[in-house]
Amino acid sequence: MFSTGAAQGGERLIYAIGDIHGRADLLARLLPALKDDVRRRRDEERERPLVVFLGDYVDKGPQSRVVIDMLLEFTGDTDFEPRFLLGNHEETLLDFLAGRIRGRTWAEHGGDATLRSYGVHLAGEADWADARERLRQAVPSAHLRFLENLELMIEADDLLFVHAGIRPGVPLDQQTTRDLLWIRSDFLKAPVTPDRFIVHGHTPRDNVYGAPGRLCLDSAAYMSGRLSAGIFVGDRVEIMDSISLTPVPFAISPAVPVSGSSV
Repeated sequence: MFSTGAAQGGERLIYAIGDIHGRADLLARLLPALKDDVRRRRDEERERPLVVFLGDYVDKGPQSRVVIDMLLEFTGDTDFEPRFLLGNHEETLLDFLAGRIRGRTWAEHGGDATLRSYGVHLAGEADWADARERLRQAVPSAHLRFLENLELMIEADDLLFVHAGIRPGVPLDQQTTRDLLWIRSDFLKAPVTPDRFIVHGHTPRDNVYGAPGRLCLDSAAYMSGRLSAGIFVGDRVEIMDSISLTPVPFAISPAVPVSGSSV
């Protein structure tokens, strides 16, 4: 599957960007670095690169609104084909706007920072109903359309992009939204089938980490100040982040067949 080594000419260049969580400042550093990287590889590429955003654009960090503005602007960049996954934090924001969850539940997931980014300030615990209505008025229609049209999974060749992971032993067309957005240990502890390489976010560490057949790009940007991107071309995996801005090889093993258990 993927390993470090020479890039294969003619293969499509694919980028994946981990959980942003309201850190527009880090995204503003990383996106120009991607453009520079494409220019460096121009002789290798015959097709517009794909950029997959792995979800969790909002909450926790202070600039959720600006992040979505930046992502919408990026859709007009003709150098790339951008695609956007739904994260559990976008689902929670939509649930709050629709009245399906209480404000306190959303705030526990970092929603209070998103609320403030749209200029809505909570006067007190009893003010959640008013805050919900004010947020409905504050969220631009373009933002709402963006949130409502995010994807659950993206396949590109033998790469599978999901926000959190997939349920072991369940076919892709039978995966639940709950698992795709929220699963953790049941996915991370299970072996992966060798026919795909899974790229995901959701379960953060201070830096990118992987295991045979999978790679997690959630480097806890809102706390660490490190927003990470994976670069996939040919049989090579490289990592770039908002601190170094320089791609470095990342060695990761292919998945191997395991009898009786698979993801």
